Amino acid sequence: MRRTADLADIPSNPMPSGARADFFSTSDGVRLRYAIWPRTAGPNRGTVCLVHGRTEIIEKYFETISDFRSRGFSVASFDWRGQGGSERHAPGARRGHVEQFDHYWLDLKSFHSDILLPDCPPPYFLVGHSMGALVALISVARDRLMFDRVFLCAPMLAFEGLPLSLAALATAFEALKLAGMGMLPFARPVDKPATEAGFAGNPLTSDFKRYMRAIEVFKARPDLVTDSPTISWAAAALRTMARVNRDDFPQRINVPVLMLAGARDTVVSTPAIEQLGLRLRTGRHAVIPGARHELLMENDAIRGQVFAAFDAFITSQGDR
Repeated sequence: MRRTADLADIPSNPMPSGARADFFSTSDGVRLRYAIWPRTAGPNRGTVCLVHGRTEIIEKYFETISDFRSRGFSVASFDWRGQGGSERHAPGARRGHVEQFDHYWLDLKSFHSDILLPDCPPPYFLVGHSMGALVALISVARDRLMFDRVFLCAPMLAFEGLPLSLAALATAFEALKLAGMGMLPFARPVDKPATEAGFAGNPLTSDFKRYMRAIEVFKARPDLVTDSPTISWAAAALRTMARVNRDDFPQRINVPVLMLAGARDTVVSTPAIEQLGLRLRTGRHAVIPGARHELLMENDAIRGQVFAAFDAFITSQGDR
């Protein structure tokens, strides 16, 4: 299926005005869809680089993009390789696949050098959710000069209730990959696709309107859907989480970081976020009461707390 850079614009999720959507190629030749927006109010405060979770797309964050723009930020975002409107390599196209998380690092590094630096005003702030937040952490550990500050929502650092350690599970999944099963699908029950009937008790958000909005976007653009991850993706994710949870990782972070976690998050481990937050020399964390996994898709009261934290940590920096 041919991928398009066009952004889905539907009545329940209107596209913010002023978008420029196109493709760029990573340093290893993968074609990724991206979009950038100029600020809509106030003095220039720089650019928010917004990176998403697994299966997520640029369109899901239209409301949040408008929130950042109204605060004086330009916004730049892209779809990771293997999902959304970007190039895919897994059989069946919809299966979420990557051989190693370092490939996501190449996505972000290439976006920074080829799109952010030439086309977007500085300073640059990295905002990430879930899987994107994990990639953000390994990225700033490698290059502390890319972003001035990092704001993370529900970073994917670990999962609750695992039968073995992250490192042991990574080794097990890597063995399956070596046995030729890397392209087979793997998914936890919590990863099942969202449906209207599944809103009650869902792990993502307590806000029905925002929950349905994402479903309606994918109904309008089924070509943007990403299904279950592959065993290869799971092996890479587990190995990367194991690396981030090692004792020597926090000292590699020298950029100011704020991590927010949801008190009711059952998708990723909130205790793991708290533990890393306590060990970061240049970072801290906070837990939002009542919040589920998708903090930026939650109800207005919870989103208000998230943006209050964002404003205190990032927006106010340009006013001091």
